[in-house]
Amino acid sequence: MFAPTKTWRKWTAKTNTNERRVAVTSALAASAVPALLMARGHRVGQLQEVPLVVADEIESISKTKDALALLKSVKAFEDVEHAKESKKVRRGKGKMRNRRYVQRKGPLVVYSNNNGVEQAFRNIPGVEVASVDRLNLLKLAPGGHLGRFIIWSKAAFEKLDSVFGTLTNKSDVKKFFALPRSIMTNSDLSRIINSNEVQSHKKLRAAKEGFAKPSRKRNPLKNLGTMLKLNPYIAQVRRAEAAAEAAAKAGKKRKLLAPVTTELRSRNKKAKHASNAKFKETLKATPETPATSFLDSYNKVVDTPFTLPKNE
Repeated sequence: MFAPTKTWRKWTAKTNTNERRVAVTSALAASAVPALLMARGHRVGQLQEVPLVVADEIESISKTKDALALLKSVKAFEDVEHAKESKKVRRGKGKMRNRRYVQRKGPLVVYSNNNGVEQAFRNIPGVEVASVDRLNLLKLAPGGHLGRFIIWSKAAFEKLDSVFGTLTNKSDVKKFFALPRSIMTNSDLSRIINSNEVQSHKKLRAAKEGFAKPSRKRNPLKNLGTMLKLNPYIAQVRRAEAAAEAAAKAGKKRKLLAPVTTELRSRNKKAKHASNAKFKETLKATPETPATSFLDSYNKVVDTPFTLPKNE
């Protein structure tokens, strides 16, 4: 199981032996590339060369002050100071689990015979020590990142051929293991293709002219053109949906204006009834005379009298 921190948790994954050995050799090869060392964060700008190989007297150093003097003499002390200054409190609950601090990795000292070298370098912050016979992948590539700064003793560096073998001889220690060979001696493909030897070959196919624009996959649910290719009837469906939506909006607007229209109608109707009632009351209050006509009665009620046009 993965998540619970229990004793039966699967803490490590099994890896093939030769696969681990190839990973170790890859990490060793990466430690000889200054760009990878600097990309990993090591301060190796003042070194004379990488990999850094020192005399075998380093294996006989037993005092920490002598180890510090050696690191200063080979100009590797800058990386040690960088690792020392990076110490800080860990974030999260790991502080309560006996790993309160985190720190960057400094140089790795690899020896052949331990004549006191482990006791001399083990107390320097960031510095680790390893035997060439028991190289640890987690020390060569901490966190899975290649490019560890390694300080070799001369005997340890010369012993690598017998431990891991060469391209012509197999390893003396590890059975059934041979160094992985690179598939290509020259990985610059453009240089190989454009070389005179390749370009002058008779059966070489001519270069294709033009550029085929890659087709882009579009979502038919969002792109109408793509949907029309799959289903031409979708145009009528969309028109019907648009018409239904417009009708629904019109009906909603009519429903919103209905109370206002009803109120105006009732108000006009009441005003009309009131004017008719007033007119009737005025007619009743006016005395009838034989000479009075309907026009005379109307002119009394209305402010502007009505006159008949004259016959010319």
